[in-house]
Amino acid sequence: MALLFFIFILIKSADLTIEALKSLAKKFGTGTFALSAIILAMATSLPELFVGITSAIEETPSLSLGNVLGANIANLSLVVGLAGLITGGVFVHEKVVTREILLATGAAVLPIFLLLDGSLNRVDGLVLLSVYFAYTTSFFKIRFLEIGRYTMGGNYILRFVRHLGEVEQKADKTLGHLFVGIAALLFSSNFIVEFATDFAKASGISIFVIGVIVISLGTTLPEVVVSIQSLKKSQPGVFFGNILGSLIVNSTLILGVVSVISPMEGGNMGDYIAALITLVVTLLLFWLFTRTKNRLERWEALTLLLVYVIFAVVEFF
Repeated sequence: MALLFFIFILIKSADLTIEALKSLAKKFGTGTFALSAIILAMATSLPELFVGITSAIEETPSLSLGNVLGANIANLSLVVGLAGLITGGVFVHEKVVTREILLATGAAVLPIFLLLDGSLNRVDGLVLLSVYFAYTTSFFKIRFLEIGRYTMGGNYILRFVRHLGEVEQKADKTLGHLFVGIAALLFSSNFIVEFATDFAKASGISIFVIGVIVISLGTTLPEVVVSIQSLKKSQPGVFFGNILGSLIVNSTLILGVVSVISPMEGGNMGDYIAALITLVVTLLLFWLFTRTKNRLERWEALTLLLVYVIFAVVEFF
């Protein structure tokens, strides 16, 4: 019961942090996909980030690796499957298929190649961080161009001053929510890491398996809620931005930070093989299904759900 309580706190604190970040981000009027891929994806990935940082400090980085791989698999199969099944399918914009899915796939596959020697060292971590910052820089470059066009429109100064006024009026409340949310994330993630470590030792189950199934399910729940709500509100851009952005954040920023703090040395690739294969399969299925008629059908969503169920059974048994 204690684990469920702290996972609940983790999710609620993530929700509070998400709302604070969204409130700040909306002041700048960025598009739904860009907002979701950068701000929302980062926000919904905060549980994975804080679990990763805490596990690295506690010198159990394999828990974070399991959490990240499990979260990526859950995002592509469980989250997409549930959202598609509940809402009756997802329409896919062509730009998302041709560019963002390829970027997310590359980011998700990169750690697999770096893991081929059985470790993720600090150099690997720096490589992953560099990829993440290159990705975010590309979005900011687009945003700067938008601001340039905005300036040419003639109303930029007046609108900018108005935005500053709005930010000043609401800054205290928004920043307060942000700090409370982050503090709760740190507190709850620390308990979850300690529980997972103790449970793994007591049960004889690999801590990697605990991370890849149990912890990843808890930390992925924010994505489930955001995905279903965005599709119910006919916002596929938010749905895909959140899913693909979370995939990139998990695979590059989070694993990069964890590897720099506490390198994963001397690991056994046999422990990771089922998760790595499942990740590749879900990536291929996700790409294939979204390419078909630019729509994710309900039966395809169900297929992705079945993949996750099979993966969970294989990992535990």
